Amino acid sequence: MPLLDTTLLLLLEGYAWLPARWRETQGEMVHTRLMGQRAVVLRGPDAVRFFYDDNHVQRAPALPEPIKSTLFGHGAVHTLDQAAHRARKGMFLSLMTPESVAALVGETTAAWDAAVATWPDRGHVVLFDEAARVITRGACRWAGIPLTEEETGPLAADLVALVDGFGSPGPRHWRARAARRRREAWLAGLVEDVRRGAVRVPDASALAVAARHREPDGEPLAPRIAAVELLNLVRPTVAVSWFLTFAAHALHCWPVTRVRLAEDADGTYAEAFAHEVRRFYPFAPFVAGKAVKDLTWKGEPILADWLVLLDIWDQNHDPALWPNPCAFDPRRFVGREVGPYDLIPQGGGDPAAGHRCPGEPVTVGLLEALAPRLARLDYTVPEQDLTISPYRIPARVASGLVLRPAGARPAGAAPRETVGAERRRPSVHPL
Repeated sequence: MPLLDTTLLLLLEGYAWLPARWRETQGEMVHTRLMGQRAVVLRGPDAVRFFYDDNHVQRAPALPEPIKSTLFGHGAVHTLDQAAHRARKGMFLSLMTPESVAALVGETTAAWDAAVATWPDRGHVVLFDEAARVITRGACRWAGIPLTEEETGPLAADLVALVDGFGSPGPRHWRARAARRRREAWLAGLVEDVRRGAVRVPDASALAVAARHREPDGEPLAPRIAAVELLNLVRPTVAVSWFLTFAAHALHCWPVTRVRLAEDADGTYAEAFAHEVRRFYPFAPFVAGKAVKDLTWKGEPILADWLVLLDIWDQNHDPALWPNPCAFDPRRFVGREVGPYDLIPQGGGDPAAGHRCPGEPVTVGLLEALAPRLARLDYTVPEQDLTISPYRIPARVASGLVLRPAGARPAGAAPRETVGAERRRPSVHPL
């Protein structure tokens, strides 16, 4: 029978799209059509190894124009494969050393501590928005990008828009396109200023590294491409706002984790908590590439140029890998080494050789630093909409998660308190 195109179902069903397709199949992979193209879906650690082998699947040809124009940018490292990808990826990896990650975490935690000191005077705080501004401030300081206090809010809003607009059509998508045009032009100008000496930044900063990077042919990056890659350093860092808000959601819904995190002395539980947040909560539902030649997967053919989708959501909730996967339990990661092919919220495999996100240590490091700080704060959670819709990509806590700091002054109409009220489990696992 001819395969139906399920693109519209993806837009309607969100994270439920792939679970529904798996329920309809009896084999080792899902067959469907997506954006008019023949597609197959794989899952499991062996599928991760298969997918991230450049001899099997290449990512660049599968990136649709809407994602290039919002999330990644045209000409970005994500649009390259094989030797060209490895050469450009080297620039990112040079900025992701343990020392550099520690510096980024340090800048961000300093910005966080300064912001938290102002919370009691503000009545209540929308954590998602506050996290975006704080992380934008810390990331730009680390990257050497000059930013005034007045510029922080608008830049944070644009960086959030780049992430928030890739997964759906409509106003969110068009805001993301406008944000990308605006910020690429701004950063391209900064790159040109650095190259001609009009702006001086530390040699080890991301802005300086992008400005002086040369491609394999010896040519420097065009200013716009350098701007694209600077956004691909700062934008995913600010995307940690999603995970930090999910972390606060978990602390509220499972209060025992807040106690354990607040009492964590050596960081063991903080690291486990960071991994469990990334595993449990929804972010990217899948990644896609194209088969470079005719292939076989567990006896079934995959023809050249077919789309190949790796199911991230299903793998991060596979009971064979994660017993009782719909329970939020950081203890599953205590004493467990995270392998490159099992926990894959930001891709799988070796980041130096493939398309796994090189900024994953930044995500983990920021969560390890900020989640315990959040757990130790004295605040209450007013009554609000804490649902997380599985139909919205990327998923977000509906309210942005409003916090009322202890001693906060009344500031207009605020949400009602739920101190002592029954905590309801989040609606993030209806699949």
